[in-house]
Amino acid sequence: MTNPTTTVTRTWTCILFDLDGTLTDSAPGITSSLARMFAALGQPVPTPAQLLEYVGPPLLDSLKSFGGMTESEAREALAVYRADYAQHGALDSAVFPGIRGLLERVHAAGIPLALATSKPEIQATRILEHFGLAQYFDVITGATEDESRSAKADVVAEALRRLGERGVDLEHTVMVGDRQYDVEGASAHGLPTILVEWGYGSPAEAAGAIAVVHSADQLSSLLLG
Repeated sequence: MTNPTTTVTRTWTCILFDLDGTLTDSAPGITSSLARMFAALGQPVPTPAQLLEYVGPPLLDSLKSFGGMTESEAREALAVYRADYAQHGALDSAVFPGIRGLLERVHAAGIPLALATSKPEIQATRILEHFGLAQYFDVITGATEDESRSAKADVVAEALRRLGERGVDLEHTVMVGDRQYDVEGASAHGLPTILVEWGYGSPAEAAGAIAVVHSADQLSSLLLG
């Protein structure tokens, strides 16, 4: 892991945040809806550890890679999952400790914030509004309903496009996430990533991140100095 105090000294002009595993502990709602989805499809329900692997990457991809489904099977499963998640799982989550105060401080400092998540944008917006966090974000970007935009690199691209339209200075932009998908998606656009340890990634996923933080206070010091 990288020592953040010696490697991150930049003043950021814009910050992108992931949602699941970064701002909110959303795994309970996601994995319970996934379990009900597999049961409804008459398939064996994966173990809790296996279900956790689905949290983070675009779900359509995970259903094919982890679940061994064809494209058509994955899209059918995705529809079943989303119907259950919208009704039962979306709000079965909690804001991680210290995150609300962190977002308040960054917002007060005048640094533009954007959400960049592979979760459907309508659900991401609903979750941020439910927890009273939407007010801190200039842009909320997520996946499209048809999954044509779901890869993290594509979501980041759309977030940057929307920020650019608002006249935001993107010269020193940083991504904050918890999985390798965040690192790779940001890197595709030349952006550095700070990873949080409280999310759903493994230590091996920190490769490529400029820093790894273990608390919201530590993250705050890297984002605000």
